[in-house]
Amino acid sequence: MVVGGGPAGMVLGLLLARAGIAVTVLEKHADFLRDFRGDTVHPSTIQLLDELGLGERFARLPQSRLSQIAFPVGDGESVVVGDFRRLSAPFPYVAMVPQWDLLNLLADAAAEEPGFSLRMNTEVTGLLRDGHTVRGVTYRDPDGRAGELRADLTVGCDGRWSVARRAAGLVPVEYPVPIDAWWFRLPLLPGDDVAALAPAAAPGRFAVPIPRTDYFQIAYVARKGTDAAIRARGVAAFRRDIAELIPWAADRVDSLASMDEVKHLDVRLNRLPRWHRDGLLCIGDAAHAMSPVGGVGINLAVQDAVAAATLLAGPLKAGKLTPAVLASVRARRLLPTVAAQRLQRLLHRVLVTPILDGRRAGPPRPVLSALRRVPALSVVPAYLIGVGLRPEHAPSFARR
Repeated sequence: MVVGGGPAGMVLGLLLARAGIAVTVLEKHADFLRDFRGDTVHPSTIQLLDELGLGERFARLPQSRLSQIAFPVGDGESVVVGDFRRLSAPFPYVAMVPQWDLLNLLADAAAEEPGFSLRMNTEVTGLLRDGHTVRGVTYRDPDGRAGELRADLTVGCDGRWSVARRAAGLVPVEYPVPIDAWWFRLPLLPGDDVAALAPAAAPGRFAVPIPRTDYFQIAYVARKGTDAAIRARGVAAFRRDIAELIPWAADRVDSLASMDEVKHLDVRLNRLPRWHRDGLLCIGDAAHAMSPVGGVGINLAVQDAVAAATLLAGPLKAGKLTPAVLASVRARRLLPTVAAQRLQRLLHRVLVTPILDGRRAGPPRPVLSALRRVPALSVVPAYLIGVGLRPEHAPSFARR
């Protein structure tokens, strides 16, 4: 039983179904169509899709491709801080793909497996227990009726506000975060650069324009707890802020009709000390919510799913799933998770907070100087963002 049809849940469901295991994925929404979900598909995830025999299908999805991350440093100059083209990877770029297209692709591939079932518009409401062991879930079906579904294993892939995690009494350790993010769209015009990510910073705020196939998805970042104040100033003031922050967008900010088009993300950074109970496992954001800095959350969630499928398929088929096997998933994924979160906390401290305080408009000068002198250093951020520590590969039973 997989709770949640996001990237982690759909990848896990597909892999376990290809191992010959009966899998049911429960997704509370009626479809995958939701704006401003994480839409970055990183080099290691693209390689995974290729290993699963889905590379050609993925390449046909509408997408833009980012090859660089560059910070403007004035006078029209920019410094490349992350160059994905330097990666020794088969797909040296980040693909910007609407997440609903990726999830539909995974759902279609999983539907080809006889043991796979996807139930949309089915909301998990709690857990079934036999003593201290989780035996499945309670749910509400599309007609609002209550039901129960039993399983040998329940996997919580239902995000940072996980129902499965809460029902199991698993409580994450929260780390302080100085920022929130706001998402909105601006038009993409002919001649716009769609190959590079170019953050823009000013005292108290910064923005990351993410080029998509036919629009820019803007991540506006400011201090945590300021959503009410930003909205109280109104859309005209918000447009002026964006035009000052991103001067090239001044001719298109009027497309933002109201603050209703600006979606607030309450940024969290946390991690479960323990990812499992007997009969239950949490992975992805349910186990470790990530800051949007670096955009690594989806990549980590997908790699959690691959590791889980690799470690669990054999014991599930043999009927020998134990708490020790469930604990082995956390053991395998703990180092890359902790490393990514520590890097994000460092970036909050040395990059984000100084920008919000007005002390700096970009990365520290020593970092920019080093990247100017030795451009090859840009491969390090590219690797940490695009591949990460301990990248996972498709298990042999799932390759096509």
